[in-house]
Amino acid sequence: MRSTFVFAACCFVTSTAFGQAATPPDPFKGSATLGYLATSGNTDSTNANAALGIELQREAWGHNFDAAAITASNDDVKTAEAYRADYKARRSFGENDRSYLFGTAGWRQDQFSAYDREVSSAIGYGRKLIDNATHALNAEIGAGSRLAELRDGPEERDGIARGALDYTWTLSETSSFEQDLIIESGSTNTAIESVSALKARIVGALAVVLSYRVKRNSDVPVGVAARDTFTSVSLEYGF
Repeated sequence: MRSTFVFAACCFVTSTAFGQAATPPDPFKGSATLGYLATSGNTDSTNANAALGIELQREAWGHNFDAAAITASNDDVKTAEAYRADYKARRSFGENDRSYLFGTAGWRQDQFSAYDREVSSAIGYGRKLIDNATHALNAEIGAGSRLAELRDGPEERDGIARGALDYTWTLSETSSFEQDLIIESGSTNTAIESVSALKARIVGALAVVLSYRVKRNSDVPVGVAARDTFTSVSLEYGF
């Protein structure tokens, strides 16, 4: 007999803006997510994920910070443990601010990936290809550098070309679909990361999120899988 228990809880984050009374507060928003899934019976397994996202938009400048942690086990044997943090700054320009320059920095640590640790940074150009009430699509291209530490191996330092797509489909007032794709390609490895998420608001600022993350490396050591995937069910609190 097999039973499944799903529990999700959300983190509440509050913020306070300071400034002169005559100055309007900076547009600030974010989200905190926490999810947990456990199964028992013939196989005992658990997986948990937590994430925090913060966005600040001030005139032509935008700042985004995202962090996440993932852990999973099967019959008390750990099968996944990964952490990441990303920061991006944007400077809009042009007609209707549809074009922008960006700088980004990212950090990854994954005990079960081909690369134990990765640090990358890039600068480049982005463009809002679609921007309306239903669909939003951004495309980016740039160049930068990457430091990758192979599991039980040497460090790799490489110049990279970076491409990204960021798509949001607003299905209704309470639901949306998001698809992000990032490609970082260098002489030693090409990393492709895709995140698909379906979000449905339950009540107020609380929403349930179904997400599927895939990352693939083109060059991995013998015996290490080139592709890693993670599926999660979480609750998200927007603020």
